[in-house]
Parts: sequence; structure tokens; C-alpha cells
Amino acid sequence: MTKKEWFMFYVKNVPVWERLLRGAGGAALVIYAILELDGGATWLAIAAATGLVMSGIFGFCPACAMVGRRLKK
Repeated sequence: MTKKEWFMFYVKNVPVWERLLRGAGGAALVIYAILELDGGATWLAIAAATGLVMSGIFGFCPACAMVGRRLKK
């Protein structure tokens, strides 16, 4: 399977500006979790931040897809 075929499995539904915000927000959440939270709240915040960062990297948000959000072409 080529790289192009792998990227065809999903359609991006998050614009570039929002992808950047998701990445920055996820990084900020990880830093906050490590410095200010303790116990299970830390791990929960890191898991949420991971989801934000991954949706920013791939440009696909499952929640946005469920409500029918698409990028204008």
C-alpha cells in the first residue's frame, strides 16, 4: 500500500488554521496537566490532549464527521 493510498481512507474535515490551534491547545494541555494536576486527572488530561494533537496532525475529527462537517473545496 502506497502512502497516497493510505491517506485516501479518510477525508480531512478540519481546516489548516484549526489544525494548528488543536496542536497548540493539546501541547498546552499536556504542560498544564504535568505542572498543575495530579493523579488520575493528569492522565485524563493527557489522553484528551493526545486526541486533540492527533486530530490536528491528521486533519480529521471523528466528532465533526458525525455531525456532517466537511471542508469547502
